[in-house]
Amino acid sequence: MEISRMPQFQGKIIFLEDYNMVVAKRLVTGVDIWLNTPTRPLEASGTSGEKAEMNGVLNFSVLDGWWYEGYRLDEQAGWALTDKRTFTDQAQQDKLDAATIYSMLENEIIPLYFAKNSLGYSPEWIQYIKRSIGHIAPQYTMQRMIEDYIERFYAPESARFSRLAADNYAVAREIAAWKEKVAAAWDGIKVLDVQTTQDGTPGHSTGEEFNSTVKIDANGLAGDVAVELVINRVQDGNTTFVDRRPMKEVSRDGQVVTFSIKDKYKDAGVFRYSYRLYPYNPALPHRQDFAFVRWI
Repeated sequence: MEISRMPQFQGKIIFLEDYNMVVAKRLVTGVDIWLNTPTRPLEASGTSGEKAEMNGVLNFSVLDGWWYEGYRLDEQAGWALTDKRTFTDQAQQDKLDAATIYSMLENEIIPLYFAKNSLGYSPEWIQYIKRSIGHIAPQYTMQRMIEDYIERFYAPESARFSRLAADNYAVAREIAAWKEKVAAAWDGIKVLDVQTTQDGTPGHSTGEEFNSTVKIDANGLAGDVAVELVINRVQDGNTTFVDRRPMKEVSRDGQVVTFSIKDKYKDAGVFRYSYRLYPYNPALPHRQDFAFVRWI
């Protein structure tokens, strides 16, 4: 409020009290560019930009909040500041962002707006609006959200409930009994041997094939457990998850089960490999439904 009253900013900075739908309607109606530049990564959501999007307004924003996803749907339907920081000092970053905003407005956005034809409008600007409405707006509607919930959650959960409830909850009873069995025997599982070899000798060379094997005493759970290879990249003192790959059961002698995987080191760098043992039952909806795990 104090800044808006300074002579150099009078008429340029406006504080809107009691912002509501009526005020929003008038504001959005008169806007060509919705400029939203919060300090990355502090944008909570960006619903005002979504509202503008629905009404044909083009967005120019930091890649944060909703625009981080929206802009990538069609980069010819709006404009964005990068999500990458150049300076750790926020004041320096603000100066760079401000200079970038002015440069994009002066050299790209405003010339496009005023590139008018004989009918008095810019065809390229209209194409931006059409692409924005056609490619971005449909992804931020309540209909899209409801359809996603129905398809990804409600319908599968309804179908699963029907399967569990059939025959006086027969499947549910089987799963519960299986979980009790696994929980009782889990601590008795023994890891007998772990090997990783390359051409018969220990090694870790990019582009070369390696073979990993894990042998366990399943303690009565043969067929009820699985093993996977977990890959992490080590860089600058940080460990980042890269991938997990299932290992194949290659032999079973009573309760002694051997798992194996053949793969190649495809990327250069420093990687950390580990093995993860977990209960396996195709009747579970997902792994976290029974979150037992043993790191090897």
